[in-house]
Parts: sequence; C-alpha cells; structure tokens
Amino acid sequence: MSAIFLLAATIFLQTSPDPNRLPIGTPGEVTVQTGQLLNARTARIASVSEVVKASENVRFLLLGESHTSPQHHKMQADIIDAVASTGRPVVVGFEMFTRPIQDELNPWTMGWWTEDEFIQKADWKKQWGFDYALYRPVFETIRSHKIPMIALNVPRSWPHDVAMKGPKGLTEEQQKQIPPLDLTNSSHRKIFDALTGGHPMGPVTPDNMYAAQVLWDTSMADSAVKYLDSHSMPSNTLVIILAGAGHVAYGQGINYRLSQRNAGPSLSVVMVDAEDKATVSRGLGDFVYASHP
Repeated sequence: MSAIFLLAATIFLQTSPDPNRLPIGTPGEVTVQTGQLLNARTARIASVSEVVKASENVRFLLLGESHTSPQHHKMQADIIDAVASTGRPVVVGFEMFTRPIQDELNPWTMGWWTEDEFIQKADWKKQWGFDYALYRPVFETIRSHKIPMIALNVPRSWPHDVAMKGPKGLTEEQQKQIPPLDLTNSSHRKIFDALTGGHPMGPVTPDNMYAAQVLWDTSMADSAVKYLDSHSMPSNTLVIILAGAGHVAYGQGINYRLSQRNAGPSLSVVMVDAEDKATVSRGLGDFVYASHP
C-alpha cells in the first residue's frame, strides 16, 4: 500500500486539532482508560455484551480499528463471536478486500481451505499487506461460526486515480459501478483535514485526496447494500463492518454513506491507541475502546 492511502486508512497524525477531539456530534468529552471499552453516550465502562445488546435494533455495526493493533482485532473477534453466539444472522464486511476477490472468501468460511490456502487464494499480501497474524482471531471466529464475508473495497487503482486526478479520474464504466461522489459533508471534511493536517502530499492535492476518501467510504457502503440486496438474507441480519477508524469516526464515514442510502440504522465502536488513557469527543463513536499502541 502506498503512503498516500495509509493516511486515509486512519493514521491519526499528531496535528492540531486532535482528530479524536473534534466538536462533532454529541457535545462534550469522555476519558477512556487503556484496556477499557466505554459507552460514549453514558461515559460508563461497557462490556462486549452491552455492544451486542445495543446492536439489536440496528442493521450495521461498524468496528473502526487501528490496523496494526492486535488488541483491536481481538476486540473485533470478541464482538463478532458474541453476536453470532446469540443466533442472530451475521455477515462481516472487510475494508481489507476488494470486490474482485469476493468469490475467494467464503471457501474459508465453509472450512474448505487451510489458512495457508486462504492467504494465498484471497491474495492477502497484495489485498492488504498487514501481518495476517494480526487478523487471525477475526478469521478464526468467522470460520468457527461459518459467517459469510463481504469484500467491500473497490480495486486499489480507483482511489489512487481519484487522488491524482479527482473524481474525473474514474472512467465512465467505473462511475456506473458506484453512487456519485458527494463531497459536501463539511463535518466529514473536518475529520479528514484533522487526520491529514490539510497539507498537500507531493502531487496530490487535499481536495483530490479527500475525493479518494469519499470514494472509499461510498464504495464500501455501496458494497454492503448490494450484498444484502443480492442475497436472500433474513431481515434481522447484522452486517458487521471492519475498517480503519477514520472510515467510522463520528458517524461521518461509511456510516454516513449508509444513511444516505436509507440502508438502516448503524452503531459504531471506534478503537484508539493510548499509552495510559485517551480523552476523546463523545461524538467519536457510540462506544470507544482504547488499547496500548
């Protein structure tokens, strides 16, 4: 993955303002201790079972991660396991996989492939590139419950071309495969500018890089909706989406694009890195989990 796209994959740069403390959504701040899961609405320590309970009446549960954090992936696995253990139908969507790889995912779910075969056939190293061991708890949980998976992302070249040329970087055929890119969400732009510092990155302008971020969020929401539309899923199916925290924060990323489609209500767990504790905006997520970086 290029340095350009690592930014949009939720690298929280130490710039001003702090991306985790923006005045967006619910007013005020909460402090979460490392190792704790906090209900940002009540400012009280929460449990995985509380997340499951809160998700009972939503269609989408978004789990925003720091890609290199094993604790974040363990928390994701625990939440997936807890939901699936209730007997509720579950589907898990991944930022990590692009649409062309969709047919290579569910043989793992069904137990037809070994781990090595899955890594090879799903082209993990090129699809994502982060250490597979970080995500092993997630994939083992999915396999144990035989949970279907969704490849949410568009091919990597699409965001790259948009980052270089803006929305016109998409071909006419590519534009037909996703909704139009709506660049008017000012709250989302504030989050993006806080994440990147609002600075040019070589030949990439902030406006074009922002358009690439919107393409990411829009296409991932679109993939989730299309999957539900094209499969005979029970009406109470919960779609759990794994993505970088920057795609979930403040309800303005994938969640916002789902709401534009009237796809159904969503809930978010935003995960942050903290040495000891983290003070974050109450609007950052419905739940906030902190772990050592």
